Amino acid sequence: QVQLVESGGGLVQAGGSLRLSCAASGRTFSNYGMGWFRQVPGKEREFVGVISWSGTTSYADSLKGRFTISRDNAKNTVYLQMNSLKPEDTAVYYCAADPRDGSRVPAAYIYWGQGTQVTVSS
Repeated sequence: QVQLVESGGGLVQAGGSLRLSCAASGRTFSNYGMGWFRQVPGKEREFVGVISWSGTTSYADSLKGRFTISRDNAKNTVYLQMNSLKPEDTAVYYCAADPRDGSRVPAAYIYWGQGTQVTVSS
């Protein structure tokens, strides 16, 4: 069992930055691929990015260059740095743990956090 808790969301003006954190507890965090997803009401959960257990990252094409994922296995934490934020980035952001190497597909993930709201004002 892995418990995930996101933090760092909030209200920010367009062009600003936020760093989300996802703290994990339970099973060995370093063995999991960790993904970030986001969701707005009425839409499907959208892939943001993923970091493998070894630190390899992959991002949604539309977010490359603005979003960066990193992990600190010693702290059992994964981060999502979001820069140059746009109003369309407004969503609930979720982190998730995959016992394999991480995936762009939500169904691959076993454990999910409760989400943190990010609101970008224009």
